[in-house]
Amino acid sequence: MTRVMGFLFSLAFSLVSAVVFLELSKIYLNLPIIKEAPVGRYFVPWYTTAFAVLGLLIGFTLAGVIFRQLMELASNLSRIPAPDKVAGVVGLIIGLTLTVLLGRFVLPIPRLGPFLVLLLGVACIYLGGSIAMSMKEELSFFAPNLMASRGDSRERAGSRIKLLDTNVIIDGRIADICRTGFVEGPIYIPGFVLQELHLIADSADSLKRNRGRRGLDILNQMQDELKMLVKVYDHYDIPLADNEGVDIKLVKLAKQLDAAIVTNDFNLNKVAQLQGISVLNVNELANAVKPVVLPGEEMSVTIVKEGKEVNQGVAYLDDGTMVVVEDGKRHIGETLPVIVTSVLQTVAGKMIFGNPRFGSTAEEGHSDKDSRADSGGRFRRKTRSAAE
Repeated sequence: MTRVMGFLFSLAFSLVSAVVFLELSKIYLNLPIIKEAPVGRYFVPWYTTAFAVLGLLIGFTLAGVIFRQLMELASNLSRIPAPDKVAGVVGLIIGLTLTVLLGRFVLPIPRLGPFLVLLLGVACIYLGGSIAMSMKEELSFFAPNLMASRGDSRERAGSRIKLLDTNVIIDGRIADICRTGFVEGPIYIPGFVLQELHLIADSADSLKRNRGRRGLDILNQMQDELKMLVKVYDHYDIPLADNEGVDIKLVKLAKQLDAAIVTNDFNLNKVAQLQGISVLNVNELANAVKPVVLPGEEMSVTIVKEGKEVNQGVAYLDDGTMVVVEDGKRHIGETLPVIVTSVLQTVAGKMIFGNPRFGSTAEEGHSDKDSRADSGGRFRRKTRSAAE
């Protein structure tokens, strides 16, 4: 449908341009130097044809440029803030008023008058729009209600669009984050992301298939339960090659829409930041909302496995934070109080190091027992040796 409209617009614009150039050819042929030439009358059809063809070519070229600009304006119209729209309307009124006032002096020009009025109208509308856009703050003072951002409560002008990555959809935490209200603005799922999710759901690998189906279920759940706008977006004004990766397409689309990318992919996070695109990383958010633990605080943990170093035990908090307990190997399966000694921040998250709360007492008791046993053994050995 867009191609048909573009063709009809180009055809109409080209015909108008050809008519203008035919009028110019008549003026050219009526010039004394051409009209009085001995062979001038023999070239009249050639001149007329040349001007008409030149008008068609110029009109068709300009029509393509103008139509692309109009389509881009129409696609971005929903994202233009209300103050800009009001300023544009005011600029249009100013331009039309100037055209009416000045057109009366141009219209009497023979043959070219109507066309010059058309060109004058375009120039005046552009000038009026520029003046109105530069006076947005003054217009907001005179009409604060009109200049206020309005629209759908789910898609306000001041909120930035969020693009979801495939990994963050499968992860599922984005749905819970949106329910809490910490994410504002419309959420778009690009068509190529949905296609990749569909391919994963149809994979022969059972694990990938389950992950893909989980992602599709989460999207359906978000569209049904969330009050915010969640929709599939597949209107691309930029060329996206099929052989390009999903991450590259996502970065290009974010640039086009001036949107933020929601992901938990570390590599995509770095690439998008290098491109100057805002990134909302779910993992970073999870680390940010974890409770702060300071050295010297006490917590109760359950040792679940052996650590990497000698005599270390490993426990986990409810949010998944790893707790490394010194001398915790012999307490595997036990719940005991731990004193925090240090906290290490890593790329994967936080690691907490600590010692058992009663470790010093136990060690002292254990050492006393060993010393008594050892001293007793040595005493018996010495006594036996003395007896011998």
